[in-house]
Amino acid sequence: MDIKESEKKEGEVQKRSPFDLIFSQIQKKKSDKGKSDIFQVKRFFKAFDKEPSKTTNEKNEEASENKLVPGDYGVYGKGNEETSPNEEDELDSDTSGWWKVKQFMEKFGKKAEIHFINLNNCGLTATGVKELGSLMSFLPDAEEIDLSWNELVGGAMTMLTPDLCHVSRLRILNLSNCGLTADDAGALGEALQHIPNLQFLDLSWNSHLGGALSRLTQHFSSNCELKSLNLTECSLKAEDGDSLALAFSRMSRMEVLELSENKELGGAMKNITEELKNCSCMCVLKLRSTGLGQDSIKYLSSAFQYWPYLRKLDLSCNKATGGGFREAAARLTAFKQLELLDIHQCCLSKDDVTALTQVIPLLSNLQTLDLSSNKSIGLTSEHLFSRLRFLPKLKSVNISNCTLKKESFAGLAEASHYLMDLQMLDLSWNKCVGGNLKLLSETLKNATGLQSLLLSSCNLVAQDLAVIASAAQNGHLERLEQLDIAYNDTVPDEGWSLFFESLPALKNIVELDISLRPASSRECGPWFIHLLSNVVKLTKLKELGMQRWALSTAERQQLSRIQMEVKINIHQD
Repeated sequence: MDIKESEKKEGEVQKRSPFDLIFSQIQKKKSDKGKSDIFQVKRFFKAFDKEPSKTTNEKNEEASENKLVPGDYGVYGKGNEETSPNEEDELDSDTSGWWKVKQFMEKFGKKAEIHFINLNNCGLTATGVKELGSLMSFLPDAEEIDLSWNELVGGAMTMLTPDLCHVSRLRILNLSNCGLTADDAGALGEALQHIPNLQFLDLSWNSHLGGALSRLTQHFSSNCELKSLNLTECSLKAEDGDSLALAFSRMSRMEVLELSENKELGGAMKNITEELKNCSCMCVLKLRSTGLGQDSIKYLSSAFQYWPYLRKLDLSCNKATGGGFREAAARLTAFKQLELLDIHQCCLSKDDVTALTQVIPLLSNLQTLDLSSNKSIGLTSEHLFSRLRFLPKLKSVNISNCTLKKESFAGLAEASHYLMDLQMLDLSWNKCVGGNLKLLSETLKNATGLQSLLLSSCNLVAQDLAVIASAAQNGHLERLEQLDIAYNDTVPDEGWSLFFESLPALKNIVELDISLRPASSRECGPWFIHLLSNVVKLTKLKELGMQRWALSTAERQQLSRIQMEVKINIHQD
């Protein structure tokens, strides 16, 4: 063959269309079973792709938006490299399974993800749980499953737990408010061996678990990886507390423990505390309303020294603990990193308050302090509040309903001058604030990051609202998002007028409540026109409380028009 003929034949080959090439390769495929048709086609189409190749970041971005078929980019880390026949069969199976997963998730209005099965609050039933179990083999990389707030799945866990063996990488399991039963607890316990990497388990708001927790906890292994356990409001009994204590002896990695709203746990606190001493990594401990008494607090505080990294401690709503904080208060100094201390509604005694007064200055990292609903605090001298000046990182202070006297309020006001990072201040239900809000003028000036100011039922008068109006007009409340001045029937019309004239200065306000006390009623005064003209200027306002204000028909119509125009929820009777 001469050179010209050769060049001519090559030219003919070059002029053949891509589809001719594909067809010839498909014919060749009949004698060569090494590659599948679809991969041959894609390989040749790739040669004629006019678009530039994408970067790795672009491919990842597309994958995250579900713009690519999972089989194209490799659902489980496989790309478009050479693939053996067995691998192709497996990939085809994975692709088919992935589409089943995707269709299943779409039924509940959810997005299919490789690492996260999110079926939160979607009306899931036992039938759905069974179908989910059948799909687990297609999700071997799942690290988080959230089935929370699906109350109808209770009693159906046996349809899911046997298939958890396919998701051995699971780290997070959320079954909060799922109506779980005792049998569910047992089924979940038996499945723990298949998910050895589980670190976060949320079983909160499952009230039928009470008395049956041992069916779960007996399966925790000696090398348990669990770091976070939430059993809030599960109706746990004293015997459940004993089961927990035994389990805690195998949970040395525990960092977050939430047992709140289990009122019968107090009787088991001694055993629980003894085993929790092994959890040296504890960061968050929440025991709100768990039936703690004076002895319980003493047992618990004996373990404080074993938790040097504790950041949040909630012992609130345990009224029987009053009088038991004298020793516990002194032991709080073990928490060098404590950021949150919540002991509201604990019926603190005068001795408790005195002990806290000595300790408070040493908690220099404290950011949130809730002492509300402890009336003895207001009956003591101002010394406890004056010590708050030594807590420069405080962001949230709640001293509502503490029966403050003018002397103690003055001490608080003076100390608050030093709280430059203050974001939330709740003084509600302290009558002495009325007529004395001017004591907080310097605080309102310095705390430029204040977001929430709660002054409901404080017997406020006109000059108090003038203080708020002045602070707003001077730009000191620009970041304020929540202002509660409800239940202050003592404010005259001129006080409301002063306040509403300054309303536009509250540029970021989201919630405003000016409601009157229950069983009271009062007509709006001349200030109503200022409310109408200025409320529309608050572009971020979403909630306006005006309950018990007696509105005329015309006034109601005007408010309704505003409610429609600027999308504000106006709460009125």
